Amino acid sequence: MKNETLLKAPLTINWAVTNRCNFKCRHCYSRTDPSEELSGTTLFACIEKIVKAGVLSINFGGGEPLLRKDLIEIAAFSSGKGLRVSMNSNGYLIDLGRAKSLKAAGFSKVGISLDSHVPDVHDGFRGIPGSHRKAVAALAYLRDAGIKTSISTVICKINHTAVQELIAFAEQHGVQQLNFHNFKCSGLGYSNKDELDLSPAEWKEFYLAAMKAKERVVEMEISLDDPIVASLGLNTNVKTLVKGSVCGKLSLNIKSNGDITPCGFIPIVTGNIVTDELREIWTNSPVLEKMRHKQPTGKCAACSDYAECLGGCSARALALTGDINNPDPHCWVP
Repeated sequence: MKNETLLKAPLTINWAVTNRCNFKCRHCYSRTDPSEELSGTTLFACIEKIVKAGVLSINFGGGEPLLRKDLIEIAAFSSGKGLRVSMNSNGYLIDLGRAKSLKAAGFSKVGISLDSHVPDVHDGFRGIPGSHRKAVAALAYLRDAGIKTSISTVICKINHTAVQELIAFAEQHGVQQLNFHNFKCSGLGYSNKDELDLSPAEWKEFYLAAMKAKERVVEMEISLDDPIVASLGLNTNVKTLVKGSVCGKLSLNIKSNGDITPCGFIPIVTGNIVTDELREIWTNSPVLEKMRHKQPTGKCAACSDYAECLGGCSARALALTGDINNPDPHCWVP
């Protein structure tokens, strides 16, 4: 990484412990993944490997991680090894008893997916009636159990003009963080991109509104995970450890079968946690090396913002153009 020091290991592992899900989300990237799940015993051994490699935190996802009946045991084992444990969930299976079990297992934070402040809009996007009500209830149960909460919102056609309403909704429900996730074009996200994705001009309009709101809101963190915000020319007052995408620089993804990829939206396997050593992959993978040393092409070659955004989202560039070095298709810069 130019002008950046490679960490000895990823800070975070995002681990999709299952591809099974009780929802039918229209943007899902994992439902078409046929990978088998690792057994609990194998997972324990692999978790010991990532601890040995120097990983600090683990975030469980999927699919819906709570569909694994042994998730509590997996989390307790992870936290017992000193890992900071968190999870992304749709919230449908969380009641007060489950929330207390998550707390006892060592979960420090749980992110709940909520894509609209309007129940019917969220339910339609996620494909399950009542999912909004369940997600809101889950936030309350988690808070009562003493677990920090966040809301994860996938920005797309259904919500991109509702920045203020989404923020007010998050504040109302007492979450510590609101994550605005940029729409990825992986899995069903690719199949439904023409209906759900925004145009570059719409992305610019959304991010201008989100950045202004971010400056105003002080008691709740608003997170924007899209490198192309650098092209807005605004002072974010946020110091980052790396430029561009964090995938392959601060974090890695592990699939349900143990395959290691740069992120959940980049289906390029760099190894397998069952058979390979994480530190070896982290240090010597040609795929990760390419991601850490992207080369500007097309309009990026002459762009004054390239040093900050490094071409934007690598996953999106790969999905829509076939090359991570190509400009992010969401970018509004001419």
